[in-house]
Amino acid sequence: MSIAAPEWLSKRGGEFQPGPDGKTWLVLLNHQPLYMLTPVPVAGEHGCEIKQTNNGKKFAAPSHSPTVDGALQSGLEGLRKVLGW
Repeated sequence: MSIAAPEWLSKRGGEFQPGPDGKTWLVLLNHQPLYMLTPVPVAGEHGCEIKQTNNGKKFAAPSHSPTVDGALQSGLEGLRKVLGW
């Protein structure tokens, strides 16, 4: 599975890449992992948990999806809104 960094992230120099455990994805800014997105089961589908890496604060993605890719896209959109971008 390969998901490209969305435009709002890449234009700020950010990256979106798989985490070392193969289950999570990392949002990097200035090459530092600031957020971790983890697909989670939700009502027979896939949701996405968003966690700030420096303090463990969690945010929920706004929706769920039948696919993991869709859940990660939803998680990225939720993060964009949290950041106000």
